[in-house]
Amino acid sequence: MADKKNVLLITVDQWAGAYLGCAGNREILTPSLDELARYGIRYTNAISTTPVCIPARREMMLGVTSKTHGDRIFCETLTMPSDIPSMAQVFRDNGYQAYGVGKLHVFPQRDRIGFDDVILHEEGRHKAGMVQDDYERFLARNGHAGEEMAHGMCNNNYFYRPFHLDETMTPTNWATREMCETILRKDPSRPAFWYLSYAAPHPPLAPPKEYLKFYDNAEFTDPPVGEWTKKDPSELPFGFQYYKNLYNWFDTKERRDIAKKAYYATCTYIDHQIRLVVGTLREQGLLEDTIILFTADHGEMLGTHGLFGKFLMYENSVKIPFILSPPADCNMVCNREDDRIVELRDVMPTLLTLAGLPVPDYVEGTSLTEDYEREYSYGELWEDDRATRMIRTKTRKLIYYPVGNLSQLFDLEKDPMELTDVAGDPAYARDLEELTEKLISHLYGSDEKLLENGKLKGLPQKKYDFSASLQDGNKLFQGRDMLLQRGIR
Repeated sequence: MADKKNVLLITVDQWAGAYLGCAGNREILTPSLDELARYGIRYTNAISTTPVCIPARREMMLGVTSKTHGDRIFCETLTMPSDIPSMAQVFRDNGYQAYGVGKLHVFPQRDRIGFDDVILHEEGRHKAGMVQDDYERFLARNGHAGEEMAHGMCNNNYFYRPFHLDETMTPTNWATREMCETILRKDPSRPAFWYLSYAAPHPPLAPPKEYLKFYDNAEFTDPPVGEWTKKDPSELPFGFQYYKNLYNWFDTKERRDIAKKAYYATCTYIDHQIRLVVGTLREQGLLEDTIILFTADHGEMLGTHGLFGKFLMYENSVKIPFILSPPADCNMVCNREDDRIVELRDVMPTLLTLAGLPVPDYVEGTSLTEDYEREYSYGELWEDDRATRMIRTKTRKLIYYPVGNLSQLFDLEKDPMELTDVAGDPAYARDLEELTEKLISHLYGSDEKLLENGKLKGLPQKKYDFSASLQDGNKLFQGRDMLLQRGIR
């Protein structure tokens, strides 16, 4: 087993593919990831098909779609399927040692999902009797018990302040050092699969003050806002209005710049921390024999179309960073971009193949080592009034909202920022028809009620009402900002 490659999978939470210097973004500082892309392969059409944490991570760890793994609604108490071994388990079954550090977001929270061990950070979520995760235990051992959220920022909003404790106490630095320690403790007789899962740049936004200073004099462009967003509210998708109203405090450029500064500073901090992990691999003589993949569970709208967060099927929500640094002897050409459509279910078969291991038959993804071109991605999220479905090719995107039976069509080739909805343009009628047929072919379960005689009929339009939303029992809405603020424990 000594000649097998090691594998390092690095994920971040809520980082859009557009927020990289190597993607052409001249506002953000990501020198380490830019360098990784320069010597590797950056996939420019990587898509999160269920853009919210739990379903996206299940897809990545199991190599299957949401239809197979069973979650398109962010079910926090759904266990991992017993009949689908995880990526970590498959590596272990093939003689690897497998260790995870950071966020898993599974249930039960201490389920190791096939890893030998997981050093866990669950961002303050305590489910099924778990009192402390390993980051909280670390703070307690260092005299800061219960202070992980004492900075006062919310894990679902975009206000910011510098981190309230020493930098060594940040969850990002803690995860970095724990992964470095794990690498240092590697059993030399066996290859390793390492999973480093940063909880940032998902809020709370509380980076070290030095990183906020990097952006003190930055001149940010305002996020793009589509012409279609200016329609009468009665013509706009209910789901869009729902999420847009979650963050209506950011109604001026000055306020939007506050969010962008803090978010970018958080990204840059992660970028620099990754250097420590790569450096540890080098100093241990492991770097040349380690496959590295960097990606995210989903993106971040950061003000685009007036939206923050993820959940919807617009580009900055579904398009994610995906940078692969393969070993030198794998026959993959590096220092390039690859515009094939990639999904998170492709992570598992790609890493297994590069490691020289067989891919299980149940895996629905495709190894990127293969000469394979995916025609489109199908996306789905929620089964309630916020539900949205998507068909995305390289050049076109159809977004469907069942409530109101509303379809949006974007020409990504001419309009990558999705500023103009061309669903009503006769010149795109054929595109709309073909993509709609593809979308219908993927509907299942509760979605079948959206059809009548093989055609989309959807559901009646619903007027968005903020007051009603507070009373409708929807946990997600009631979990925003102050209503889910964490304090001293």
